[in-house]
Amino acid sequence: MKKFLSLLVALILALQFPVISAWAEEAPADTLGISAPSAILMEASTGTVVLEKNAHEKLPPASVTKIMTLLLIFDAISQGKIHLDDTVTTSEYASSMGGSQVFLEAGETQSVDTMIKCISVASANDASVAMAEYVAGTESLFVEMMNERAKSLGMNDTHFVNCCGLDTEGHVTSAYDIALMSRELITKYPQIHNYSTIWMENITHTTKRGTEEFGLTNTNKLIRQYPYATGLKTGSTSLAKFCVSATAEKDGIELIAVIMAAPDPKGRFADATALLNYGYAKCTLYRDTDELPPVTVPVRGGVEEEILGEYGTPFSYLSTTGQDLTGIEKKWYAKREIEAPVEKGQQIGKLVYYLDGTELGNVEITAAEAIERADYLHYVKQSFGCWLL
Repeated sequence: MKKFLSLLVALILALQFPVISAWAEEAPADTLGISAPSAILMEASTGTVVLEKNAHEKLPPASVTKIMTLLLIFDAISQGKIHLDDTVTTSEYASSMGGSQVFLEAGETQSVDTMIKCISVASANDASVAMAEYVAGTESLFVEMMNERAKSLGMNDTHFVNCCGLDTEGHVTSAYDIALMSRELITKYPQIHNYSTIWMENITHTTKRGTEEFGLTNTNKLIRQYPYATGLKTGSTSLAKFCVSATAEKDGIELIAVIMAAPDPKGRFADATALLNYGYAKCTLYRDTDELPPVTVPVRGGVEEEILGEYGTPFSYLSTTGQDLTGIEKKWYAKREIEAPVEKGQQIGKLVYYLDGTELGNVEITAAEAIERADYLHYVKQSFGCWLL
């Protein structure tokens, strides 16, 4: 009987462990009192998820959608396809968007720079569609670009139907995916903060009626309420409720707090603030800013005797446990010899980072150029050159 009871207790405990483990993962967010049903906290430079709550639940994102719209606009600027001082003409369709807008009239022109301000600060649907048409020709083609860009970022919970975030069937994303596109925008185009931190600014409407000033006020109240806030985008509709992707920077650490479907506007900002405060209390970031020594590897049978290596992306590591990162050590590993031909970008070694004997990560060292295999003629020329000397 005792043996049976022991087995029964063991079985009960075994069944309980997965439940206890799953609850423990959600416990920190619950402890913080996050009211929204879906949330995530991500560190920008490493992409480390610090905290999450139902982060992959597919939900309507409202105007947080415009983060992808802005990302594609900055992509087009970076590629030289459009420029900040270009003139954009508002179409009849763009002017009819309704919802959050800056009341652009059909035929009205604004610069790309002004349109970005209208989208970033006032969450303007009309400016978003006008820019979508300017970049891609039509909004539908622009939306195809949005979905392609989302796929390239690994945003597997996302499907865009429009560039504004207006409630439409099938227009969904997740807190995790919003963090991914937010990270891409702020790390690739940090100049977005020049727009997302504007609190109030006027734009000038020039129409058939004449010229008039229109005031933009930032929809993201954290710009005034949270001392380290740098952006990024709010959103709200009847279906999406209240959402925000809040970015902040303190002591060199950039965090992204995404809140979806909060029950009220104050709640989304309170939840975002709680996540950001938690992150800055827990996170320590290591970045290798040292000048790294050159690495060369001998080449056998090549037209050159050695190959110079180049380092990949500088290493960074985020600790969420309060570790002392001053003891991080670096060790270099390289091939003793490499046989020609050598392709540019071919791995020839790696730089590995350790803390207390545990590997934290590494940076690849790759061939800085291609080296061809030496043929008979190469050796003849080499010998003839030596004979002349």
